Amino acid sequence: MSASAPRRVRVRAPELIGKGGWLNTGGKRYTLADLRGRIVVLDFWTFCCVNCLHVLDELRELEENHSDTVVVVGVHSPKFAHEAEHAAVADAVERYGVGHPVLDDPELGTWKQYAVRAWPTLVVIDPEGYVVAQHAGEGHVHAIERLVTELEAEHGAKGTLRRGDGPYVPPEPEPTTLRFPGKALVLPSGHLLVSDTTRHRLVEFAADGERVVRRFGSGARGFADGTAESAAFGEPQGLALLDEGAVVVADTVNHALRRLDLGTGEVTTLAGTGRQWWRGSPTAGPARETDLSSPWDVAVWRGLVWIAMAGVHQLWAYDPGDETVAAVAGTANEGLVDGPGEEAWFAQPSGLAVAADGERLWLADSETSALRWVDLDGAVHTAVGTGLFDFGHRDGAAGQALLQHPLGVTALPDGSVAVSDTYNHALRRYDPATGEVTTLATDLREPSGAVLAGEEIVVVESARHRLTRLRLPEEAVRVEPTARRTQRAVTEVAPGRIRLDVVFQAPPGQEPDTRYGPSTRLLVSATPPGLLTCGEGAGTDLSRTLELNPAIEQGVLHISAMAASCDTPSDDGSAAFPACHVHQQDWGVPVRLTRTGTDRLPLVLAAADEDA
Repeated sequence: MSASAPRRVRVRAPELIGKGGWLNTGGKRYTLADLRGRIVVLDFWTFCCVNCLHVLDELRELEENHSDTVVVVGVHSPKFAHEAEHAAVADAVERYGVGHPVLDDPELGTWKQYAVRAWPTLVVIDPEGYVVAQHAGEGHVHAIERLVTELEAEHGAKGTLRRGDGPYVPPEPEPTTLRFPGKALVLPSGHLLVSDTTRHRLVEFAADGERVVRRFGSGARGFADGTAESAAFGEPQGLALLDEGAVVVADTVNHALRRLDLGTGEVTTLAGTGRQWWRGSPTAGPARETDLSSPWDVAVWRGLVWIAMAGVHQLWAYDPGDETVAAVAGTANEGLVDGPGEEAWFAQPSGLAVAADGERLWLADSETSALRWVDLDGAVHTAVGTGLFDFGHRDGAAGQALLQHPLGVTALPDGSVAVSDTYNHALRRYDPATGEVTTLATDLREPSGAVLAGEEIVVVESARHRLTRLRLPEEAVRVEPTARRTQRAVTEVAPGRIRLDVVFQAPPGQEPDTRYGPSTRLLVSATPPGLLTCGEGAGTDLSRTLELNPAIEQGVLHISAMAASCDTPSDDGSAAFPACHVHQQDWGVPVRLTRTGTDRLPLVLAAADEDA
């Protein structure tokens, strides 16, 4: 530990509790005492959250580089009702290739013990069982790696570091043809192309959806162009036909668009660098030189390939003519706000479909449990859904209907749209002519997409690892209506003035980057917009006085904070060009106004080497 960054008084890490039990441990339950002597990184995540999925990928290298000293423990802390089901958590652990033990905490017991406020959050515990760092959001693994190296040296010298194999026990592989498939596409031949997401490849079936014709991709996670056998994908999802008959693939974890030549089986890269887009990166430019972020689905509309860019809550477009990409809708803030494309807010758009008449682009906005569309003028509208924290299964008028984290949409010939209502395990239908939502089918298992095949609809049942063929019923299935709000705790705040403080401390060995002015940025808004009467907008100070409208009982504060830091130059001048880093986090904080509520809202942007 450097002398310039002394440790504060240490706090003993609370015990790990969770009624759902443990996964990836061969059935064994663990306590912190069992892990004493190892550096423990707790990853508070939920499987609906794309930022959490980004952190899972960030952690892979840390786990590999420090496999004999570091134990990562995922603490699954659900947002949606479906995410509190143990079987669903077990599916997600396999689906996303989680290579460490996971504690299923459906009642948020450990979340509350560690005073976590946001998904994802990482907590570092030293070999003696004390909390030494806590980080909210993604992009912090570089700071944690530096801290881990220091802890290894410190506790190695003290004799308190225990090296060896970790507690991870991989699950037995299942012999299914598909494994957690994502999306499907009907090819000109009538065959079906399916993204075999967890196995990092594409599978072509005959028209019956049963007989495998070809596979594309090596089946190993990677990012490589080449032949059908040698090319590599990373959890591919969306598929769409290009004009020349090739297929464009949303290669989600590789943050790229790929092109599959159906004739030769050759795979090439159309857009993306393989690096994840961060705030401050270009939002337009040459396709192969511009970073993307978790493209989840694609659709060809008005001569462009539209991209559901789940990782940054936007819609982007790829122009095949000049081979460029650009953001076309969404501010990159997470929420549900309609209006002109450049002012709209999305929350993990995950499914796209062009309306039968070509007049609109439908989209499934998963985190707001919403069905939305873009019109020919580029404006964004909402058909079903109210915001980040309301969900359920309720049919009827669109203004009252509820979905639960839908991932797919399918345009139907009559102008209506089928919604793969993923966490309700249902196929729903919205009719713009009547404004009504009905249920077409239930007892599906996490449907993530569907395609029309003649008079039938083929549903991708992701968690049953199969395609399911259904006839479109003349009458909708009736279900008992349910309405829920997220389990995430609401913060009680006082009406009137409150103080917002975003706490940031540059990680050890770094200092604020003030080369081009202030190194921090804070953006604040609210849903509904009338909740804030003062304090909305952007600024460089991480502390701000907000004024809350006492006439509004509850809402959500949307807070986005960013800070830049650079490695401290070495005394000998060997690091003349230090590496620089951006720390960024978005919060959606549900608040309820009460007379006894707090008048201060503290949030931690990055707290390396601080007590939790």
